[in-house]
Amino acid sequence: MAGVLLILAAYAAAALGRLNPERALSLSANLAGASLILMSLLTERFNLAATAMEGSWALVSLGGLLRLAWKRLGRND
Repeated sequence: MAGVLLILAAYAAAALGRLNPERALSLSANLAGASLILMSLLTERFNLAATAMEGSWALVSLGGLLRLAWKRLGRND
């Protein structure tokens, strides 16, 4: 449930204009939330559709964080 709460809080904050969805805090909350949900799916009750969704959510968040890191290193390619 902690993962669900993290993702929902980040989404609500972004939807209400209180959190920039392209910033590290939002992306990190989404990555952490999706990772927690994935852990529960892989250790408790496996569900292929939910695992695919959370895996995709985690990968997109990780990609955004990597993009931010790349920009901070001065590489705008």
